[in-house]
Amino acid sequence: EYILNKLNIKKGSKGAQIVKNTISECEEKGIKGEEKSCVTSLESMVDFTTSKLGKNVEAVSTEVNKESELQQYIIAQGVKKLGEKNKAVVCHKENYPYAVFYCHKTDTTKAYSVPLEGADGSRVKAIAVCHTDTSKWNPKHLAFQVLKVKPGTVPVCHLLPEDHVVWISK
Repeated sequence: EYILNKLNIKKGSKGAQIVKNTISECEEKGIKGEEKSCVTSLESMVDFTTSKLGKNVEAVSTEVNKESELQQYIIAQGVKKLGEKNKAVVCHKENYPYAVFYCHKTDTTKAYSVPLEGADGSRVKAIAVCHTDTSKWNPKHLAFQVLKVKPGTVPVCHLLPEDHVVWISK
């Protein structure tokens, strides 16, 4: 309630639920083998990342050259694995009234640069991550419902939106 008052958000509102969900996600323990932290500044993001990967790191994000209509994309030639030895920290932008990123590292995540080409010819340099061990994930995770698979049976790969950051060892 204190946080809601500070943010001037009405108790019981949709905004209050968003704040509650983000705080819960940040406070809950990570899955086995995951190191995580919710950060609220670039400095704390860099501090967490370098504590996990060392000082020689690079930040990458999905880059969209121009806004375009919703359309189909194909994967173009030139997919590249990023980083070394599956060492990556992924920072997801959380839904919150100000900047909060959920950053986490596992040794079972691979990062890729994936060139996409839209039906209208537009290009996107997307960043994808593949989770190679999902055995400890919640069986109700959306990925398993969409893919119709069980935890630990297949890698789960997905593209990241523009406002998420992947840090890789150089």
